[in-house]
Amino acid sequence: MSGSFIGTAVGLDFDGTEMRRDINRRAFTIRHRLIDDPLFSLPALIELSRKLPEADVEYNAGDLPVDMDPAATPKTGLSVEETIRRIEECGSWMVMKFVERVPEYGRVLDGCLDQLEAAIAGGIKMLRREAFVFVSSPHSVTPYHFDPEYNFLLQISGAKTVYVFPRALLTEQEIEDRFTFSHRNLKFNESNQRSAEAFLLSPGVGLHIPIAAPHWVRNGESVSISFSITFRTAASEREAALYRFNSKLRARGFCPAPVHSSPLRDSMKLATYHGLRFALRPAKMLLGQRNGGGRRY
Repeated sequence: MSGSFIGTAVGLDFDGTEMRRDINRRAFTIRHRLIDDPLFSLPALIELSRKLPEADVEYNAGDLPVDMDPAATPKTGLSVEETIRRIEECGSWMVMKFVERVPEYGRVLDGCLDQLEAAIAGGIKMLRREAFVFVSSPHSVTPYHFDPEYNFLLQISGAKTVYVFPRALLTEQEIEDRFTFSHRNLKFNESNQRSAEAFLLSPGVGLHIPIAAPHWVRNGESVSISFSITFRTAASEREAALYRFNSKLRARGFCPAPVHSSPLRDSMKLATYHGLRFALRPAKMLLGQRNGGGRRY
């Protein structure tokens, strides 16, 4: 491949020139060679689930509509371990979050992202490297949503179709709400389906999904296991801060100008946002002390 950067240590295959040109601008596929890694076998994933905090293993019924109200998402009544053991027939969807904290999975994440970072050197410095493992039953659906980070979804086993939509379909308020830590699911307008680009992911295929690109997923005929590797950048963190600041303005009755509509206005908002966070820091620390500790800001 012309201008190629071929990974060897961990196993990502992609064209470096295309990567630099297209990352976070459009969805596109790459190749990977993780499909035989024993870390992604069902027995290994059961062990992984035992090492994670309970709050970081999310699972529910997999037979969901594309437009799913998160408050009404049905459970299966199974435990985490039962869900993985019976994933072929139990009709479930599961994600194990922040698996990079388990060293073996952290090394795979870093190996993959080191390759990507080297290929796009000079353009992007990766922050907040995080990884997620998805395990889901045949025909499961991941409802319409978007993610707040750069995402490469690597298909390990089974197949799924990912429908990726233009970010322009979202309103400013929808993006603000997601960046202000509301549930990831979005309202879906069936008439927008014609705008989707469909990607069939089979084992060995990965998909880059840009920040805030809406998408939904339907699994194929067999159990699906996917490894999602994500990161942020200084620019994406600034953008997220602007959306959070606009959300706060909107909650107080203002109608904020869209993010990126004025570089000067964005700079002023960022300065105000970070100034307020700095000003509130002592009060938050004091509150943490009064509560007997907790998170420090």
